[in-house]
Amino acid sequence: MKNIIKGLFLSLFLLVAANMDAQKQITKNTPMKSEQKVTHFHSLLFWLDPALPPEKVKEFEQFFVGLSKLPYQKNLHYGIPAKSSPRAVLDQTFTYNCTMEFDSLEDLEAYGKMPEHLALVAKYKPYFVKMKVYDTAYIK
Repeated sequence: MKNIIKGLFLSLFLLVAANMDAQKQITKNTPMKSEQKVTHFHSLLFWLDPALPPEKVKEFEQFFVGLSKLPYQKNLHYGIPAKSSPRAVLDQTFTYNCTMEFDSLEDLEAYGKMPEHLALVAKYKPYFVKMKVYDTAYIK
């Protein structure tokens, strides 16, 4: 019986020691939260006025061209709904989507307040009947 107890104690000791060593390794290889780079993405969905003639719909793309010239944002991409196979979770009702990348939340906030940005929004606001904004902080 003593040998069984000694064996169990030794097994438990080895298990705890191995877990502590693994935890040290994880901690050593994982940067502290303050060291993690957080990239921010600003995603916009637009539903254009269905009464817009095709040339006005095409003209709306100049909104994205104008936004792409402003500071702070980078990697601006825009497009239309993909011709994906229909499925319950897929929303293809929007007319245009635009996604921009920002190095920090401060950059994203500063961009949103820029007079040039606000002027572009005011100029093209009559083109759309609905707009949704999704800001996301990506850790990796």
